[in-house]
Amino acid sequence: MSSIRLSSHLSVFALLFSVLMIAGCIRSKPAEHQADSPVSLTEAKPGADGLLNIESGETYQVKFELSNGEIIIEVHPAWAPLAAARFKELVSTGFYDDCRFFRNVPGFMVQWGLQGDPKIQKKWVNNGLQDESPRQNNVRGTISYAKSGAPNSRTTQLFINYADNTASLNTQGFSPFAKVIRGMDIVDAINAEYGERPDQETIQNQGNAYLNKNFPNLDYIIKATLLDPADKVTVKAEKKEQPTAPVTETTIPETPKKEEDKAVKEEPTTKPTPVPSKEAEKKEPTKPETIEEVK
Repeated sequence: MSSIRLSSHLSVFALLFSVLMIAGCIRSKPAEHQADSPVSLTEAKPGADGLLNIESGETYQVKFELSNGEIIIEVHPAWAPLAAARFKELVSTGFYDDCRFFRNVPGFMVQWGLQGDPKIQKKWVNNGLQDESPRQNNVRGTISYAKSGAPNSRTTQLFINYADNTASLNTQGFSPFAKVIRGMDIVDAINAEYGERPDQETIQNQGNAYLNKNFPNLDYIIKATLLDPADKVTVKAEKKEQPTAPVTETTIPETPKKEEDKAVKEEPTTKPTPVPSKEAEKKEPTKPETIEEVK
């Protein structure tokens, strides 16, 4: 009888020992790698150019040959990974080739991204990206996707900021993912004679046939090309010149500029919100505070 009890105790002990060994193995399993927490806007510090100090990771560059010159765009996936991936896909497939800059508001932004072939454009109309909260400022030279007021409405349209639009666009959820690192003077010179007159819905349906007939002078993208890492463009930071001290007390001071001249050159601190209307094409366009993608 005692031998039976001993055998039972040994069986229970063996079972407990096995359970403990299995539990120990489970606990010793290496933890899965956790993605690094993104840098928040409150943690990142803006530099002299207004851009936040966010680690960019693996950046890539795209050369845009335009009808009026050439620009180089640098894409930072860490700023908005979904937008960066979509942009790379569209550039790689030639989507942006022959696209017109159909909306241009000097002092605010210039917009493009509707394919000249309506059949190709139609495939992307309902292929929206999930929204990404802005992790970078909409300062001059940065690029963001246009969107409507609906959630997850970014598709193919983009815009380049002419000025610092952080105050108005970041709060609306426009997320920069790239910046122009060479040729911003070319961007400034993109033809703006038609303002906001081209109709987005008509472009969607008729493509470049509509634009070429009614707005023949629009500048456009001849070709967009992903640059090989070996051909990556490096832009040197501009050196600030130190002011020269006067040599003698008889130095003639610079004539102060008139207040009228100063007022003309300074950018307005706020931009009026447009009133959507069919009569807008007949009136002088105002500077809108949003970039809407019409579907």
